[in-house]
Amino acid sequence: MSFDIKNMRNIGISAHIDSGKTTLSERMLFYCNKIHAIHEVRGKDGVGAVMDNMELERERGITIQSAATQVNWKHLTINLIDTPGHVDFTVEVERSLRVLDGAVLVLCSVGGVQSQSITVDRQLKRYHVPRIAFINKCDRTGANPFKVRMQLREKLDLNAVLIQIPIGLEDKLEGMVDLITMKAVYFDGDQGTQLRYAEIPAHLKADADKYRDELLDAVSMFSDELAELYLGGEEIPEDLIHAAIRKGTLSEQLVPVMMGSAYKNKGIQLLLDGVMHYLPDPSEVHNYALDLDKNEEKVELFPDERKASVALGFKLEDGQYGQLTYVRVYQGALKKGEELYNTRSRKKFKVGRLVRMHSNTMEDINEALPGDIVALFGIECASGDTFCGGGVNYAMTSMYVPEPVISLAINPKDKKSADQMAKALNRFTKEDPTFQTYVDPESNQTIIKGMGELHLEVYIERMRREYKCEVDTGMPQVAYREAITQRAEFNYTHKKQTGGSGQYGRVAGFVEAIDTEYEFVNNIKGGVIPNEFIPSCDKGFKEAKKRGSLIGFPIVNIRCTINDGQYHPVDSSDIAFQMAAIGAFREAYDKAKPCILEPIMKVSVEGPSEFQGNIFASVNQRRGVIISSTEDGNFSRVEAEVPLSEMFGYSTVLRSLTQGKAEFTMEFEKYGKVPSSISEALIKDYKEKRAKEQGK
Repeated sequence: MSFDIKNMRNIGISAHIDSGKTTLSERMLFYCNKIHAIHEVRGKDGVGAVMDNMELERERGITIQSAATQVNWKHLTINLIDTPGHVDFTVEVERSLRVLDGAVLVLCSVGGVQSQSITVDRQLKRYHVPRIAFINKCDRTGANPFKVRMQLREKLDLNAVLIQIPIGLEDKLEGMVDLITMKAVYFDGDQGTQLRYAEIPAHLKADADKYRDELLDAVSMFSDELAELYLGGEEIPEDLIHAAIRKGTLSEQLVPVMMGSAYKNKGIQLLLDGVMHYLPDPSEVHNYALDLDKNEEKVELFPDERKASVALGFKLEDGQYGQLTYVRVYQGALKKGEELYNTRSRKKFKVGRLVRMHSNTMEDINEALPGDIVALFGIECASGDTFCGGGVNYAMTSMYVPEPVISLAINPKDKKSADQMAKALNRFTKEDPTFQTYVDPESNQTIIKGMGELHLEVYIERMRREYKCEVDTGMPQVAYREAITQRAEFNYTHKKQTGGSGQYGRVAGFVEAIDTEYEFVNNIKGGVIPNEFIPSCDKGFKEAKKRGSLIGFPIVNIRCTINDGQYHPVDSSDIAFQMAAIGAFREAYDKAKPCILEPIMKVSVEGPSEFQGNIFASVNQRRGVIISSTEDGNFSRVEAEVPLSEMFGYSTVLRSLTQGKAEFTMEFEKYGKVPSSISEALIKDYKEKRAKEQGK
C-alpha cells in the first residue's frame, strides 16, 4: 500500500498545568478507536490515563514525561505527543516541539491565558510551530471562551479567530455552532460518540452571524477568491473557507479557536477535524540540517523516502529492555537491519529493532517513512543526536537547553543504594539535559542540579521507586554567581626558579563588568607576549573565573583585557602564562569590589481574589517585587520577581494561606545583586566552612 504523506500529522498538545491536556489526549485516543474505555487522569478507577504511564504521574495527576502514540482519524495518521505543563519539565516541552509540525494549544475557559500558556506560546513561536487553540473546560462554573479569545489577542499577540461558538455554557453546555457550515453540532450517546447536526437555535442566530462575519473578514486576507465572494455578498463554499484558514494557520498569521469540554466528551471530534483541515503535514514544513562536511552549511531536508535518511533522536527512555530512543524521520526511510551513522559520536550502528510506540506499549515494524515518529532499541546515543544514512554527514540543530538554577546534595543510605543511585543518575542525566549531577571535590558529596524544587523532587522519588534506592537529601542550594562592580587594573609576574628551566610570565591589563558572561580582549602590541601564549592567558582567566573569592561560586559578566606583559625566551611557557593570568585575575578581582548575584525567578501566583492580600504579603516577605496583578471576576493573578533562595517550601506556605486554593509556577528570569546583609551572612558561612575543611 502506498502511503501518502499528506495524510500524516505530527502534533503536540501543550498548555498550562491543569488545562486538561492529558484528559484531551485520552479522549482523542478513544474517538480514534485506539482505546476502548476512557480513564481519568487522577486514576480513580485504578487505571489512570493512558498517556500518564508513570505511577508517579498518576498519583500527582500531572504529566512528567512526554508520551508518544499514533492514532488514525478518518484517512489521517496522527502522531500525538502529550507534553507536560510544569515549567520544571520545560525541556520535555522543548524537545517535543522540536519534532512537531503543529500544535494544539489548550486553554482553560475559566483560567484563560495563564503564565505557563505564555511560556509554551513563546516556545511554539521559537520553533515556528503553527497552532490551533482549543478552549477546554467550557462546562466549568465561570467558563467564558469569549474572554479567553480576547486574552489570546492581548497577551499572546495572536490573531485568534473563533470558528465555533458554544451552545450554552457551564452546566448547560450542549454543543457547538460550527461557523463554517453554520450548523449546530450536538454530541449524543453516553460518551458523545454520535454527532447530530441541526439548525442553529434561534437565540444564537444573531451571534452566529456576527462571529461568522468576523471569521470571513479575517480569512479573506488569505484568499483572493474568497475575498471577492465575501465582498459580493455571495455564498462561499466550505472548502474555500477551510483552505483560507489553513493558509493563515500555516503562515502563523492566524490561530483558529475551537472549544469544548474534554471531560464531558464535547467538541473533540471537531477538534480532530480541525487538526486534519488546518495543521500541516510533514511536507509543508521546512526542516533544515547543517552539513558538517561543508562548514555547517544549511541544507533543506525533503520528506522523500528515496533520499539519504536523516533522523533526529529527540528523547531517550530507559525501559526494562534497554535504552529506547525516540526518533523523528525527516528524510529518507529507516529500515530494519540498515546501517546508520551518529554524526555527533561519529559511530556507525545497525538498526536492530524498530518499534512504534503507544504510550508505554509498542509494536514492531520493519520500516519508518519520512515524517514518522518511531523508536529504536538498544543504541548508544544522547538526546538530540542526529542519525544519517547514505553517506551524508548532517546535524539537525540542537535544542535550546536552559541552565539549571537549583542544586541538592544527596547521600545514599547504604551500599546497595549507592550502586543503584549511580545507575539512576546515569540514566536520568542522559534522558534529561537540564538535570545534571557531579561530585563536589571538597565535601565529596553527590550534587544534583535542576530547574526547580519539583524537578528534583520527582527524580528523587523516581530513584526510590524505579531503583529501590533510598537517599538522604541535604538543604537545597542556590546557584549563586559572583561579579565585579568596577574596573580594576592588574600587573602580575609569575616566576618560579627551581633548578633546570624555570617559569616566567608577566601579564598586565584590566578587568571590567559587561552584560555577557565572559569576554577576553587581546590588546598586546609589539609582541611583548608572543602570539602562541595569548590563548594561555585566556585559558588562565577562564580557569580563575570558575571560583570567586567571596563564596566560591563562578564569576560572570566580566571582560579581561591584556595590554602589556613580558616573557623570557627560555623560561616562558604555556603553563607559566596560565599561572600568570590566574594570579593577575585574583589580584584585580579583589580590587574590583566583587558582589554576589542570585537567581531571580519569575513567579506567577493564581488564586481566588479573597486571598490576594495574603498572596501579596507572602511575596513581600520573600524579598519579592510585585510586577503586576490582575483581577478577573473572583480570580486573581499576581506576577512577581522573587529570589530563588526565598522560594523553598513556598508551596506549603501558599497552601495554608489560601486553604489550598492557589497555585504558583516559577521560571528563571535573571541574576540580581544580593542585599548586603545576606551577602555578609553568605561570606561568613563560606569562610567558616573553608576553615573547618582546612582544620580537618
